[in-house]
Amino acid sequence: MGPEGKKLLNIVILGLGFMFMFTAFQTCGNIEQTIIKSFNSSEFHGSGYTSMAIIYGVFSASNLMAPSVVTVIGPQISMFVSGLIYSGYIAMFIHPLTWSFYTASVLVGVAAAVLWTAQGNVLAINSTDNTIGRNSGIFWSLLQFSLFFGNLYIYCAWHGHVHITDKDRRTVFISLTVISLVGCFLFFLIRKPDPEPLSGSEVTESLLQTESTEGSTSSSSQSGLCSQALDAFVKACKMFVTKEMLLLSISIGYTGLELTFYSGVYGTCIGAMNLFGTDARSLIGISGICIGAGEILGGGIFGMLNKNNRFGRNPVVLLGLITHFVAFFLIFLNIASDAPLAPEEGTDLRAFINPSVGVALLCSFLLGLGDSCFNTQLLSIIGFLFRDNSAPAFAVFKFIQSIMAAVAFFYSNYLLLHWQLLILIIVGFLGSISFFAAELIAEAKRQDSDYGSI
Repeated sequence: MGPEGKKLLNIVILGLGFMFMFTAFQTCGNIEQTIIKSFNSSEFHGSGYTSMAIIYGVFSASNLMAPSVVTVIGPQISMFVSGLIYSGYIAMFIHPLTWSFYTASVLVGVAAAVLWTAQGNVLAINSTDNTIGRNSGIFWSLLQFSLFFGNLYIYCAWHGHVHITDKDRRTVFISLTVISLVGCFLFFLIRKPDPEPLSGSEVTESLLQTESTEGSTSSSSQSGLCSQALDAFVKACKMFVTKEMLLLSISIGYTGLELTFYSGVYGTCIGAMNLFGTDARSLIGISGICIGAGEILGGGIFGMLNKNNRFGRNPVVLLGLITHFVAFFLIFLNIASDAPLAPEEGTDLRAFINPSVGVALLCSFLLGLGDSCFNTQLLSIIGFLFRDNSAPAFAVFKFIQSIMAAVAFFYSNYLLLHWQLLILIIVGFLGSISFFAAELIAEAKRQDSDYGSI
């Protein structure tokens, strides 16, 4: 197998590893609030929403130190160890305790930052300027398939179950833990690619220096790592206060809020609707599949549209906003306002129309489609505006997104559904307007670069 074939195989293995891991973890996040409501234990008093708030809050802060960790232990070991922590979080639900639940939440927040930093490193070293688009598409597609398999399993496992018993819970989470561990061990199949002439010599020299230095040299190495981390932090802080990033920060914040809504809140709402019948719990899985279908369809279509950029990014963002507004309106009509906070028995209340499973699943699809509209265009414009400093730019992107996701998971403990939808509508509208303003700046820069090349 040639060098390019080896790199492509590495990307496929990377995608499969993440697919297995997030088949388990995303499914866990989708059902954990429903599962927690079913506990009959005086020893456990946790909240799934609070757990996810902790995860995203710690994830946000840990983005600052993750590059140093990956530099020290390498991307492969970083992904494996992070994957083990993810598996531990899932396994905790087999015999849940409040202290272990929240401790695992903190650890997963740290592991998430290291995992995604290492993933970006593996993607970069196995890609060239000509293959980065293709490889990113392959990875994205394989990752999004995790929404299909995990949620299909939940549908089959819980079909017809009105109450989730302890046996049901243990069976599901033992299976999810095994699936996650399979993903962890797949990372060991990633082979080191043949180095490029320049970067290869630099990497080899760095490795030789690391192996041959002892004692006092190790302290200077640590000093160098601290300096790199500090430089990255300073760059990110400076980038955060640029006009372009301040405009985009509202759009990025919106993606964090709606990420919380479609990944944790909406599935809980569907499962709590007693008027959906005895299949309400299993519908959580079908909802996740519909979200995944929207994500994959949108990611594929709008990812291809970014290649020629003929019509610009604004129409795609506008489509995403309209798609989400339609979904929010239908959810408001279809789902009871107390569904996010309903007890384990669910809610017998109705909204403004007779609750419809078809409408609920259509909204799931629209949530995924709209999310892909915003995310593909944000990745595109950030990559263009901050081409020379893409690493700190995307670190700021993850920082803002995860902070807002943490905020949303926190208020999901207290706010009724219609107030959560109102927040999404206001921030989504403001975020779209600010994105349009940032796109004007990007268009001006594009025209300046075109004139400069003439």
